[in-house]
Amino acid sequence: MAKTEVEKLLDEKIASFKRDAIVKGTISEITDKEVIIDFGYKTEGFIPKTEFKKDTDVISPGMEVFAIVESLELSSNGFVPLSKEKADTLSNWENIEKIFEKNLTVEGVILSRIKGGFEADIGMKAFLPGSQLDNKPIIDYDQYLGMKSCFKVIKIDRKRKNVVLSRKKFLEEAREENKKVYFNQIQKGSIVKGKVRNVTDYGVFIEIDNGIVGLLHINDMSWGRVNHPSEMFSIDNEIEIVILDINLEKQLVAFGYKQRFPNPWEEIEIKYPVDSIIEGKVVNITDYGAFIQLENGIEGLLHISELSWTNKVKHPSEIVTMGDILKLKVIDINKSAQKISFSLKQLESNPWPQIAEKFPVGSIVKGKVYHIIDLGAFIEIEKGIDGFLHISNISEKQINHPSEILRKGQKINVMVLDIDQDNKKISLGIKQLGDIPLSVEEDLE
Repeated sequence: MAKTEVEKLLDEKIASFKRDAIVKGTISEITDKEVIIDFGYKTEGFIPKTEFKKDTDVISPGMEVFAIVESLELSSNGFVPLSKEKADTLSNWENIEKIFEKNLTVEGVILSRIKGGFEADIGMKAFLPGSQLDNKPIIDYDQYLGMKSCFKVIKIDRKRKNVVLSRKKFLEEAREENKKVYFNQIQKGSIVKGKVRNVTDYGVFIEIDNGIVGLLHINDMSWGRVNHPSEMFSIDNEIEIVILDINLEKQLVAFGYKQRFPNPWEEIEIKYPVDSIIEGKVVNITDYGAFIQLENGIEGLLHISELSWTNKVKHPSEIVTMGDILKLKVIDINKSAQKISFSLKQLESNPWPQIAEKFPVGSIVKGKVYHIIDLGAFIEIEKGIDGFLHISNISEKQINHPSEILRKGQKINVMVLDIDQDNKKISLGIKQLGDIPLSVEEDLE
């Protein structure tokens, strides 16, 4: 008797079933130990209920499942043995291969510690090396057990179905992505909180949200003088800073601290006008002058030339010392350059305009030798006023050194030969005195 078309199609379908084939079926019955599956074969199949441990609460008759045919020989209960776990593993492996090829992320749970790292469940067992656990130093490895996390698949062995994971790489990529997002959100002028991570000679590096680290340069720390960043900040200090600049391409950010406070130079001309008399503190002394602090953020220079009307000051330390509180006159302000200049000598009258009247050229005056050099001697003719006696004007006779005739501390008569008020110089002579005695009296020092 010839088979009907339906019987032929049924035979072809039955012939397609073989061991290790993956089939789709429908749950027809659930018993205490088994889940009965109708998968279109001449008899039903069964899957041990334990293989549904993750889905126990949701399986019900009519639900579709995929399974692997373990054998076409019927079991003692008359059903074909099937395996959902093996089908899941096959499906998961195909999924893992796609994740690996496309550099995607997979979720899983860290199960237990094993040699060299951890075993993780990502729908199948996988190896997580200890070196790939985190992107920061690890003190307690056990704290990661049972942790749900995301991972990157960094290696697969298709033959052995082995998978190697990296949580570290996932964290690093996530951090970089978050940084990109954050950089697109932050704006110049925003105030953010950060923690000092490093202190250098030129500034401090500060970490803000999402692991972004930027530089707070020493010039942006204070409106006043900062000799070294460690004067203001130390590692792990938590501070609020202003975002001054953002480089999206290089992912760099520059911070400012002084910008959180009003710029004291804005009203400098009102608070300290030129010609006003102020008080300031000596905070630094150099060869060319002393720096004076008026208030936090406001410092100016008292130049060596503004210490005295004479040229006798060789170093500012002869007149001022660190910490001195001085009364000074404001003589210049450059607001744009944030510079202010002071004078100490201008608190006293300038004696030089009267010098020509008091000591006219040709007059004979009494003076005191206070310094002798190879070229001549400096003679003090009045307190704060001195002149220079050149070696050529000491004697009609040729001498090799002024000390052959003069001694420090000696009081002598000298003639005023020339006065240069602009450069504050007086030229003196002895040989021009004729018969007038050289020494007034002896007063050796």
